[in-house]
Amino acid sequence: MSLTHLNARGEAHMVDVADKPESRREATASGRIRMKPETLALLAEGGLPKGDVLATARIAGIQAAKRTHELIPLCHALALSKVAIDFRLDEAASCVDVTATCRLNGRTGVEMEALTAVSVACLTLYDMCKAVDKGMEIDAIRLETKTGGKSGDYRREAGEGGSEADEAASPIVTGQGHGGQVSLGSRCDIATPCIRVKCLAELRERLGVGDISVPLDSLTSADVAGLKAALKAQDPRFSRLDEGRVLCAVNQVMAGDATPITNEDEVAFFPPVTGG
Repeated sequence: MSLTHLNARGEAHMVDVADKPESRREATASGRIRMKPETLALLAEGGLPKGDVLATARIAGIQAAKRTHELIPLCHALALSKVAIDFRLDEAASCVDVTATCRLNGRTGVEMEALTAVSVACLTLYDMCKAVDKGMEIDAIRLETKTGGKSGDYRREAGEGGSEADEAASPIVTGQGHGGQVSLGSRCDIATPCIRVKCLAELRERLGVGDISVPLDSLTSADVAGLKAALKAQDPRFSRLDEGRVLCAVNQVMAGDATPITNEDEVAFFPPVTGG
């Protein structure tokens, strides 16, 4: 097998993909950053001096994927149709696992875009946390899957290029309640009165829930306090909503436990965000 980025004289060159057929191509890469347990706790609680760490790292990873051709000399500039960055906070291993998925309809693959996104997201996590922990380590950056293209599909096998313990790690939290994370059942039917709930920033990553709906008739009282009680009754992890640092907004207006709520209201819970 020859290296496509070397010509017959052994010189580096950009591969001409003009004659390749377009196809849907997707790649997922992963990596992790290890840190002190107290650093991970601060990250989860939104207590780091630079503010919303995961949101910043997510944006950085997306930007990096879109600009991969400016960083890796022989990569093509690609019109990506999707870039998704997800995080899983692993308290047992004291690390943050990062995954990036890139997709397009085009003539070349997106493996480098996914790998670049993961790398920059991890570097951004380091930058955001380095004030309290300069000993953090970034490792295990690798391609997990790719689909599309002449070379066919690829999926990393257990033990390939890493330990079986790595392969057995828990699934990534996407913020949508999938992958075996916390689930509150199906969304409300359109005709069923319900409250739309959003968990934002580190709170979303901590709980494994981004957007859910709660039936209005499950609330003990038609206010934020009743909503919190209904959430905690379904999963004890929602007891975190009672922590003093968690803020609440109803229909994008700051709210407290006594704020009334009604059908189709949107209630957001989030940690405070500081600048700097």
